[in-house]
Amino acid sequence: MTSAGTSTSRTSTWAPLRSPVYRALWIAQLVSNLGTWMQTVGAQWMLVGDPRAAVLVPLVQTATTLPVMLLALPSGVLADLIDRRRLLIATQGAMAAGVGLLASLTGAGLATPAVLLTLLFVIGCGQALTAPAWQAIQPDLVPAEQIPAAAALGSMSINGARAIGPAIAGVLVSLSGPTLVFALNAVSFVGIVFVLIWWRRPAVEQGYPPERALAALSAGGRFIRSSPIVRRILLRAALFIAPGSAIWGLLPVIAANQLGLSSSGYGLLLGALGAGAVLGAFLLSRLRARFGQNALLTVGAAGFAVATAVLALVPIFAVVFGALVIGGASWLLSLSTLNASMQLSLPAWVRARGLSVYQLVFMGGQALGSVVWGVLAGATSSSTSLLVSAVLLAVCGLSSMWWPLHANTSNLDLTPSSHWPEPTLIFEPEPLDGPVLVLTSYRVASSDEDAFLAAMAVLGRSRQRTRGGGVAAVPQHRTRVDVRGDVHRAVLGRAHAPALHQAHRSGPAHRGGRGAVHRRRASVRALSGGPGGSVTVALWCRSAST
Repeated sequence: MTSAGTSTSRTSTWAPLRSPVYRALWIAQLVSNLGTWMQTVGAQWMLVGDPRAAVLVPLVQTATTLPVMLLALPSGVLADLIDRRRLLIATQGAMAAGVGLLASLTGAGLATPAVLLTLLFVIGCGQALTAPAWQAIQPDLVPAEQIPAAAALGSMSINGARAIGPAIAGVLVSLSGPTLVFALNAVSFVGIVFVLIWWRRPAVEQGYPPERALAALSAGGRFIRSSPIVRRILLRAALFIAPGSAIWGLLPVIAANQLGLSSSGYGLLLGALGAGAVLGAFLLSRLRARFGQNALLTVGAAGFAVATAVLALVPIFAVVFGALVIGGASWLLSLSTLNASMQLSLPAWVRARGLSVYQLVFMGGQALGSVVWGVLAGATSSSTSLLVSAVLLAVCGLSSMWWPLHANTSNLDLTPSSHWPEPTLIFEPEPLDGPVLVLTSYRVASSDEDAFLAAMAVLGRSRQRTRGGGVAAVPQHRTRVDVRGDVHRAVLGRAHAPALHQAHRSGPAHRGGRGAVHRRRASVRALSGGPGGSVTVALWCRSAST
């Protein structure tokens, strides 16, 4: 059986690896993820012996994820405005330098908890700048039908590294301390840089000038606010991530204090989570095709709740190990489903900005959640904190019944529509010439007036998703009817360029469901006498009051 939002076709999880560039980047990312997880174990284990470990250890996660809360939106704007490949090369090189400095200071005995957390924060800034661009290039590497599989492979890379990296780090830390672990992570960025230099991303021709940064930021936020599909994905992500972060923040404390494990034993527990995630990746394609995305979210939250509760209540290594395997699979099922839905719901012009908001919810939820669970553990106990988290995860799973993901996310058509013809101009304006008043007049029969205005209301809401920072807000984006039955619709822009941006952003589906706005547009044309029943005039003004 299938549920709403399920695609009947199934793409192999391994299909994206047939692309040479994707395959090379995936392997390089796997190596880099290994280094990142080794660094995480090294940093956390440096703090376990501190008297304030219950508070300090979760701050490792906070230090690496908090930068996303500060830089998510600017990094998304940056990735939409400049070449993403060059941006990724720069950020990967900068992170390699930052981790190299951390290794040097640790080797010299200068890495106090404050220094460690500060450098992890700086490295996290590089990760914040990387994440939206990395996610946004995925549709450049694989076709749209392979995006869910690519999301699963990306999660498999992260979690496969989680399965192997901590175990390696545990051995290395116990033998030589964290310095070697940090140094190896610095080297792990080299592969990604080389592959990105080798890849030649196809040039994208634009018939209009790029947006300014503030206008792009405003347009991205407006799209998110006006898209119910995207808002629901972000809600589901927040409901899962905030309570789910407890395991990641408190696992080192449970491993050391409740299970009496060394760094290598802690690495094995992280490895169980990673192994479970790899298992989940194998099952994801089949389960998604059979049960649908909302069922996967429910199962994922429930499975992670069980793993969290077992970690809190059972001080037996073998039982905890098995529960964490289930937890790892549940984690991947939830996050791969959310990630793929987000990528498939965003048109190209705002993809990096939308993904940056998703990263903000994901990483920000982990950062704030880690602080909350750490403080609660310090005030009560780690077990109590984990039990509260497990209860909230169970509630998250049940909430899919009331707040499911919207149906048919995988079928959205985000290609630009050609319903706006290229304008014929009596002179060639500069991008910043204006203000510009775009006035469209329709001749509508009086008997069709109500139906026409209802259809125009839907189109008006859709325009809010594509409106740039230089196009006037709703009060000036209006429709009125005069005494002759002519309907006039006006849009005021501060300059010529924002009007062009909005024209090129219009697509058939990203404004409320596949074909919904297209049908309203067809109704508008029919009610106004067909394609020739409207006239659009653009007027360049001396001032907004002209």
